[in-house]
Amino acid sequence: MKNRFDLIIFDWDGTLADSVDWIVQSLQIAAKECDCPIPEYQATKSIIGLSIDKAMNILFPEADALITEQLIKCYRQAFYSKKMTQDDLFLGVNTMLQQLKQLGYTLAVATGKSRSGLDRALQATQTAELFSITRCADETASKPNPKMIEEIIQHTQITAERTLMVGDSTHDLKMAQNANVSAIGVSCGAHSESLLQQYQPLLCLKQTTELLEIMKG
Repeated sequence: MKNRFDLIIFDWDGTLADSVDWIVQSLQIAAKECDCPIPEYQATKSIIGLSIDKAMNILFPEADALITEQLIKCYRQAFYSKKMTQDDLFLGVNTMLQQLKQLGYTLAVATGKSRSGLDRALQATQTAELFSITRCADETASKPNPKMIEEIIQHTQITAERTLMVGDSTHDLKMAQNANVSAIGVSCGAHSESLLQQYQPLLCLKQTTELLEIMKG
């Protein structure tokens, strides 16, 4: 795929960061603290990638606005109780990102995380300078709405035809479809290869770091 793309947009959780299990645990902790039914692992895993508001509405459909606000607060307290470091990235991701940038690719992030959450993660993993632009769910529309990708394309002035989305969830791949950009799925995060294949990605990789050799040609 060398020379086919100029812009690579990555999802964060489950794609670059090995954080899916901790997100699930934090959501389950929040449910317990708020006396809500504790969602099962797979159901909780399936909402990763969505904005926190949208995720809570799916996991806790009976919760009113006040309970939902409490759930979000408890989730964030649980999630941020664990200090993040560069080791929380999947093995080899930092090197992959550096080499892709050295090869001339423009890199970006489109994530369901909040701006404060992503900024904290970027600082903790020392990766902020690798990305030309990052977009978060609380400053634009949640996946699978294509707005995040469209805003990144507008900022970078790189066409949709030269843009690649890389993500671990069906929300990522559906967003790519809605934005009319190509996508590669990775099965190291929220969703299985069989689920990802339903959205017809160019490829489905076991690990995100496999992308480096593909983009080097």
